[in-house]
Formats: sequence, structure tokens, C-alpha cells
Amino acid sequence: MKKKIKFLIDGLDFEALEGTTILQSAIENGIYIPNLCYNSQAKPYGACRLCLVENAEGRMITACENLLEEGMDIKTDTKELNQTRKMLVSLLIANHEKNCLSCAQSDNCRLQEVAAYLKVDEKEMENFRLSLPDIPLDESNPFFIRDLKKCILCGVCVQTCADILGVNAIDFGYRGYETKIATFGDKDILDSNCVSCGECVVACPVGALVPKATLKPSREVKTTCTYCGVGCAIYLGVRGNEITGVRGDPQGPSNKGRLCVKGRYGFNFVNSPDRLKKPLIKRNGVFEEAEWEEALDLVAEKLLKYRQSTFDDNQYKKSQFAAISSAKCTNEENYLFQKFTRALMKSPHIDHCARLCHAPSVAGLSMSIGSGAMTNSIDEISQAGCVMAIGTNTTGSHPVIALEVVKAAKNGSKLIVINPQEIDLCNHADLFLQHHPGTDVALLMGMARVIWEENLYDNEFVKNRTENLEPFIESLKKLDLVEVEQITGVKQEKIREAARIYATEGPSSILYAMGITQHTHGTENVLAISNLALLTGNIGKLNAGVNPLRGQNNVQGSCDMGALPNVLPGYQSVEDEQVIQKFREYWNSDLSPVTGMILPEILEKAAKGKIKAAYIMGENPLLSEPDIQNVKKALENLEFLVVQDIFLTETAQLADVVLPAASFAEKEGTFTNTERRVQLIRPAIKAPGESQPDWWIISQLALKIEEKLSCNYNNLEAVEPNDNKESMFVYKSAAEIFQEMAQLTPIYHGIRYDRLEKKGIQWPCPDENHPGTPILHQERFNTPSGLGKFHALEYRPSAEVSSEKYPLILTTGRSLYQYHTGTMTRKIDGLDLLEKPGIMEMNPSDAADRYIEEGDLVEIESRRGKIKVQAKISDHIQKGTLAMTFHFKEAPANCLTNPERDPISGIPELKISAVEVRKL
Repeated sequence: MKKKIKFLIDGLDFEALEGTTILQSAIENGIYIPNLCYNSQAKPYGACRLCLVENAEGRMITACENLLEEGMDIKTDTKELNQTRKMLVSLLIANHEKNCLSCAQSDNCRLQEVAAYLKVDEKEMENFRLSLPDIPLDESNPFFIRDLKKCILCGVCVQTCADILGVNAIDFGYRGYETKIATFGDKDILDSNCVSCGECVVACPVGALVPKATLKPSREVKTTCTYCGVGCAIYLGVRGNEITGVRGDPQGPSNKGRLCVKGRYGFNFVNSPDRLKKPLIKRNGVFEEAEWEEALDLVAEKLLKYRQSTFDDNQYKKSQFAAISSAKCTNEENYLFQKFTRALMKSPHIDHCARLCHAPSVAGLSMSIGSGAMTNSIDEISQAGCVMAIGTNTTGSHPVIALEVVKAAKNGSKLIVINPQEIDLCNHADLFLQHHPGTDVALLMGMARVIWEENLYDNEFVKNRTENLEPFIESLKKLDLVEVEQITGVKQEKIREAARIYATEGPSSILYAMGITQHTHGTENVLAISNLALLTGNIGKLNAGVNPLRGQNNVQGSCDMGALPNVLPGYQSVEDEQVIQKFREYWNSDLSPVTGMILPEILEKAAKGKIKAAYIMGENPLLSEPDIQNVKKALENLEFLVVQDIFLTETAQLADVVLPAASFAEKEGTFTNTERRVQLIRPAIKAPGESQPDWWIISQLALKIEEKLSCNYNNLEAVEPNDNKESMFVYKSAAEIFQEMAQLTPIYHGIRYDRLEKKGIQWPCPDENHPGTPILHQERFNTPSGLGKFHALEYRPSAEVSSEKYPLILTTGRSLYQYHTGTMTRKIDGLDLLEKPGIMEMNPSDAADRYIEEGDLVEIESRRGKIKVQAKISDHIQKGTLAMTFHFKEAPANCLTNPERDPISGIPELKISAVEVRKL
């Protein structure tokens, strides 16, 4: 533990923790020391020299580089210091284009601030002034401008890009007076490997890097990002009723002020003119605007036909109504939606897109360690001794978490990357294992066998905290490394090396995503990961763990809220009679202890006319589901479809009624991020037109249905009487919904809105005095025995393998520049510029075999369909494999993907589809 030291700054007494720099302490205590190159996220390197201070011996030292020492006496404001600083800043300004009034950075420029503080005189600089180099503006990036005439060569942007991002898109180029910040080959920034995150723009102390959108906000609202599962804390800049910009919250626990390109520049969709503003009713195949009263009345009337209506299926009665919830909506809205479905519509069929991403994590980790969530926290990753990233393209899908991985590598951690593609993280990896798609179980079992045979396992942990070891070890003996190499394509020595690093360089953290889960053996993949962590004791302790990275902003929360067919909020089983009774009493509703159908089953039954009505909130299955031709047929076959969203999505276009929802920027509520952190979102502007928060719409619709039921509408059975309040769906706010949910949900029981104001709380949080739980399973696992359970596994191939007709394997993934089905990001022109639709990557050897060249238009065909795309030739893709993203309606990859499912979790095999490619 660091001790506190005492020191003087300008004669005043201060204390700080050991290891604090002079500049850090000065900033924390409100003492101004001029500086330009300081960046709190990067290692200080004293480039500008402006932060000079005097020590007790009268020697000038840089405040950013020098640590405080016990008894130190520092002076920050002497005549000699300011003369030296004035000379330094005069030299900088002399070579800096001065047009402050027209500069977008004016009044926010640290060079201006320093010059004013030091009272720099224009006339005093005449002897320093040289003719400025004629460097044209670089306006190629859609979001920011590079004006090197204003650059002072402080190097902050270079250091930010290299040390924080690990991208190295820019560096010092040329020499002497010709020195400038340049990309490789001195090309435009758009033609470099820049990822457009804007971190360099934020760090730049002058006007050399400025955003193109420069409308200054009149106020800021603190909230949480609505993109990936990292849960970055942000401030929305607001002027009038318009979002003008976004900045990261430096106090954000998950991001510490850092953002990715979507998080910083991807919010214009909120003010898009395409937003839904009034309810729409389809009449004679054409949508017409309607008032809320008419739309809700129609939806209530239609849905009442299917309340408690059933069909026979394998001798069981099943509801004809189903609901699809949303990982983009708040916890409160997901809770209310599943309550509406179960308690009012009497249907157990509630599911959402977690079925397509982390259903195997929920299933597999629940089986092995008792909880299907990330076991550790994001900020622990950088301190791990070893990070193993398997089945995750972290820089593309979770960019801010990738920064922690890069930081870990730079700190000396061992980084193992296991992926069928050579991803960006490989640039920082100590070891890269490029295995064949779908062979994860064999590879992980091979690593476990090495750890067991070489006695590298944690004997005490295995003995005291696990069970079912013997069957697991027997399963390992059935698969030797010769066979593993044949299956995976990875050399035995690399497998041994990976196993030794993971087992001996701990604490070791495993990160994984949909490259692990989206398989017909996805649950087995997750169990294989869990086995590895249990065997080495890398679970239940700091900087270690099994960490599934959630892809959408609230996919963790929507699972927590019970938007799944087999569990109520807090993963309480629907078949547990005690649990059901608790909810019956609170909701005053006759609930049935029945597991509903998963999302793919809902669509299958809709196609067969068994499911007759559906309510879809905030999801777009017409692009996200596999084999979308059949998804379209299923949705078109419904007798009634209501869709609730912020845009008229591809799915909404098929609806009978469309209800306009508010975006995250227009409502209150909570999201739960990938590390189980519950965080507030806050309304920044008014929703457009008559759009409303999803919770308000659900509540009003429920009241309409209850009203009709209480009048014995159409001879239907009246709603059960409720003695406690007017209705079980009357709410004044999202906070009231959250409070009800927390009362019923043990892992959320101690969380309240007022406790979430600063940085959120990680569940489980059993009472209001509990601080939350950054690390799961430190003392016991959440299993019946309290022990982690090993699972014996056996490798089995994917549902589809290559054949003579379909010799290639297509794998799909996410892009850094787009989000899910593009509902929000496709409204932002700059993101489309950075990631063009309809691109397929293939290995040079496969391309040569088919006479395909870079940029050629090709046709990809699977057993389910065909699409036309543009070819990109890349040796990062292994022979026999193709790669595509699934975001684009112009080239919908899910026309091709395989709907075959994992028998345990029900996830479709989106990662493995047999295809062929032909040049057009």
C-alpha cells in the first residue's frame, strides 16, 4: 500500500500518495503550472518544458516527470521560472500560425492560456518570427481537420496514438525546420491506419487538430454511451434541442474519459430527420400517421385476441403471442416488457438478441461457476500478468477495452491472441494462434491437457474449490496434441507455449466474445474456457477471471431483467415454484411456471402459423437473424405485428403498427455494462414529435388492455382484481419501475438511483449498504455446492463443414465503424465513409484460384442464398476462410448464415457457413 508523503508547494503544506508527480498534485490542488504536452492518460515525457518548477536547491525541473518526495519544497511562480517559460512559449508561438479569432480552438486553447498567463508580448517575438511552412489543410477525415500550420510539435498527438491507442498512425517526420507530424508516407490521415477515435483531437493543446463540428454547447448532460457493452460515461453537449457533441467523462469508471469513433462522433442519429415522430398504422399496405389514442386502442384490441390463446405443440399448450425485447433499451423498459408479456398477455415467450450473442455464456458459466457474467472489472485487465483474447476482435467491437489490453502489453503482461483472423491485437501479442474456425474446444482442451500433464495447475484451488475433476481429466486423455494439431491447424509447440504462459504468468484474464459463442457448440466452448480458468485458479481473484465481452450497450441488463424465456429478473428460474409465487403475489397475476420459446423457435412457429402475433421492441431481426429470407417469411406470416423503435427499420416496414420511441438521449433509466455495472442515463433533449420513452408506451398499452379486460371486452375473462393500486402498470417514472424491479431481484436489491449518481454499482448488491461487487466468486461459486464444476467435453465439428460445392467457410463479425444492424450508425455519413458496405475479405490464394482481384464484384453463395459484394484481398484471412460484417442491408451477410443451433443455449451458428465465391 502506498504511503502518504508531505511536501510544500509555494510555501503551502500538502499531502499526496507516494508515486505522484509534482504536476499531478498541483492539478489536484488547483495550483496552475503552465503546460502543453501533459496528458493524464499517457506517460509524461516533458516535451514542451513549460511545466518547469524550482526545487529547494533552486534547480529547475519538469513537474510532469518528477515525483514528489518527502519534505520537498517546490516553487511554481518565480521571476526566473517565468522568464524561461516566456522564452519557450515565444519560440512556440513564433512558428505558429496566429488567427485566433477564426480558429475553432479559440478560448479553448492551452497555448493561448499559457501565453496570457506569462504575458507574452507580440513585439518581443519579432526576432523569433520565421516564415511559416506552406502546409495544406488535411480535411480528409469526416470528423476532424489537421492544420499543421498551427502545430507546435509538442508530440502529444503522437504519444496519444502510440502509447494509449497502440495504433501509431502518426509520428514525427522529416528533420530540422522541416519537421512535422506525418502519417506513414505523409499521406492524408484518411489513407493511414488512423481509427478516427478523436483522442488526439482532444489531447491537442492548440488548433492543429480540431473537430469539423464546432458548434459550442450551451450546457452538458452526463449520461452513458448507447453503443457497445463497455458503458463509457459521457457528457452530451446540448444547444437548444440539439446534440452538438460528445466528450468522455474523465471520471468514468469504464473509460476514464476515453472514447471510440462511434462514442465520440456517432450521435447525430438522435437529431436525424428520419426519426419516427408519430404512431403509424398500415392501411391497404401504406403507413398513415395516427394519434396515440387510436394506435394504442388498435394494438390493444388486436393483442387481446391472442391473450391466453394457445396452440398444441407436442401435447403442450403454447401461447400464440410472443415478444422480442431489446438490448438497446433500458433496464426499466426490459423489466416492464417481460412483465407485460408474462403477467398481462399470459405468454412465456419473451426473448431478445442475447440469444444471438451470449446465450452460451449465460448457460455455460451458470453450469460451471453459477453466474453467466463477466467475473472481473475492465480496469483490472491492464494489471493482469497474462491476457488471453480468444474469439474477440476487441479493437473493433470493444475499442476502449482494447486500450486496456494494449496498456497491459506495454506494462509487460503476456498477451495471447487466439483467432481465425490476424486481428489488430496481434500487433501487440507475444503469441498468436490462428486456428481453423470452429475448433476452439479442441484447442482449449489441448492447452488444459498440457497444464495437467506438466503439473502447472493450481493444486490447492482445484482441491478446495472445484468438483468433477476426474471425468474432466479423463476427457482430456482422449484427445492428444497430435490430433489437436490436425483439427485446429495450430502447431503443437504453439499450443504448449500458450498453455505454459497462461498457467504460469498469472494472474491471467480470459477475454472472449462471439467468436466463441456463435457456434452449435458455443456452450461447450464457454465450458472449455471455464475449465481452463478453474484448473489454473484464475478465477475469483484480482486481475484474472473469465470475461465475456457484451456487444450491445444493455445486453447484460436485458438478460438481468428476465427478457429471456426461462428466467425472471435476476436469473430466477420460471420453474421454481417459490420464485413464481413471489412474482404472483407482487404482480397480483396468475403466472405459470412454464419456460417459453427462444427467439429462433418463435420465428419458426410464426412461419408455421402457430405464433400469430408479435410485439418487437427496439430490435431488427430482419438483418440480425441468420437465414433472413426465412425470417422475412415468418414475420410476413404473422396475423399482427407491432414494432416499437426510433426509426422505420427493415423490420418495422413489415409491421401493422409502428410506435415511435424516444432515444437514450431523451429519457431516464439505467444500462448495465459488460462488467455488471449499473449506470444512469439522463434526458438531455426533448424527444422529436410525439415519440415517447419505451416504458411509457408499454405502460399505456397495458392500461388500454386492462381497461378493455375490466369491461369484459368481447366476452374475454376480466383482469384479476388488484387491491394494492389502480393497476400493476401505473408508473410515474423509470425510477419507480427500477425500485419495483430491485425489490424482486436479489442481485439488484441494494441499488437505487441516488446511489448511481457518481459511478454506478456492480451487481450483486444485496443491500443498500453494500458497495457492489467488482470481482465475483472470491469466496464461493454461485452453484448449489459452492464449488466450481469441471465439465468433461468432446470435440465435435461445426454443423456445416466445407464441401465440393461449398469449399469455403464464411465467418461474420463487427466493424469498428458500424453498430449492429446500422439502425443508428447508418444515419451518420462519416461512419459510412470510413466503412463502406458490401466488403468481403479473402485470402490471396483463394482469390488467385478464382481469378479474383482486389475490388472485383463477386457473388457469395451458401445453401440459403446469394449476395453480391466487393472483394478485398488480405493475408490476414487464412486460406479457406472468408470474412464479412453483418451491418449492411445492401449486402446482408445473414442471407448466407446458418440457423442450426446449439442444443443447450439455442444460439445459431452465425460464425460458420459453408460458401462458394464467384467473380462476376
